[in-house]
Amino acid sequence: MTFVTRIQLQSGNRPALEHVVDEIRSTAQRKGAELRGPHSAPPDRITVPQYKSTSGDQSRQFRSWEYTVYSRQMEIVGHNDLARQVAEFDFPDGVHVEVELEQIEQMA
Repeated sequence: MTFVTRIQLQSGNRPALEHVVDEIRSTAQRKGAELRGPHSAPPDRITVPQYKSTSGDQSRQFRSWEYTVYSRQMEIVGHNDLARQVAEFDFPDGVHVEVELEQIEQMA
């Protein structure tokens, strides 16, 4: 059986995100692991309204707060030790990480 570890990374801080991606990529290369990605999704532009009071009066607003969220997805095939090591990295604040493990059964 082979395990595929999917790593989804998101951040509003693009340099921090790219640093984490580079760290994962270099670690996988050193270990000789099969790494797929990083796959980039188009950046999400988020707009958040800001109200001047908590009463819900929508006519009294500050300018909306806007920010961009960048996403990368990577897959590690096999190399369970590497996947565990990557999942335990000390990721910087502001980088959201999701790790998903999938078991693939090979055809006989």
